[in-house]
Amino acid sequence: MDPKNLVKEYTNGEVTVVWKNGLCIHSGNCVRGLYEVFNPKATPWINVEASTTEKIIEQVKKCPSGALSFYMNADKPKE
Repeated sequence: MDPKNLVKEYTNGEVTVVWKNGLCIHSGNCVRGLYEVFNPKATPWINVEASTTEKIIEQVKKCPSGALSFYMNADKPKE
């Protein structure tokens, strides 16, 4: 596994945030916009339990690099 191309998922049961570290340009939009969810000093740095699904989606959509994305858990096909 290439540590420069990690893909991690964080869910609150309703929405799942996907983080691709290889795409991240460290613009800081996520941290400045929703620090309680996106806190680079915390482990894990994404805490989707800290805000509403709507606010999380709104902030993820502001990611300029595409490093952050999301999907609704109800829309994911069952495997």
